[in-house]
Amino acid sequence: MDETQLLLLLEKDINSGFRQLIKMYSQTIYWHVRKIVYSHADADDITQNVFIKVFQNLQGFKRNSSLKTWIYKIATHESLNFINSAAQKKNIRNEELVILLSSQLKDDNFFDGDEIQYKLQQAIAKLPEKQRIVFNMKYFDNIKYEDMSEILETSVGALKSSYYHATKKVEQFLLANIEK
Repeated sequence: MDETQLLLLLEKDINSGFRQLIKMYSQTIYWHVRKIVYSHADADDITQNVFIKVFQNLQGFKRNSSLKTWIYKIATHESLNFINSAAQKKNIRNEELVILLSSQLKDDNFFDGDEIQYKLQQAIAKLPEKQRIVFNMKYFDNIKYEDMSEILETSVGALKSSYYHATKKVEQFLLANIEK
């Protein structure tokens, strides 16, 4: 089912359409959120909140962007709000929290990566927030810059620059931290 068919189904039968929407996007959104918050339990909770917000606001979806882009935007905002709130509760900066969360990946039963994947996640966690999100969206999710521009509300040029700088920093970190 493509997005146009899904939108028609949502108009015709919101319950059936929403079940299909969740089927189509839940895994993608979970992994997008997970790359921002690192923890499986938190990503699972946030993903549920994202779909609750999507359901509550579906009537207000203006179709200025794709449905997927709109859901990604909600998921990104929910994830960043979670990071902000969790950092405030711990009385630390967001950047410190992200590094702390990434360092706990090895203890997460849902992380099945090897040492190189763990180091990659550490490198990504050290990036500034915007670069970290842009890197994840481009490198892992292969999201087009135009869609990212809508999600993150910034210019394509700024996104390309952020991705370029992020890849250089990740490369430097990995070269310095992976045994040869």
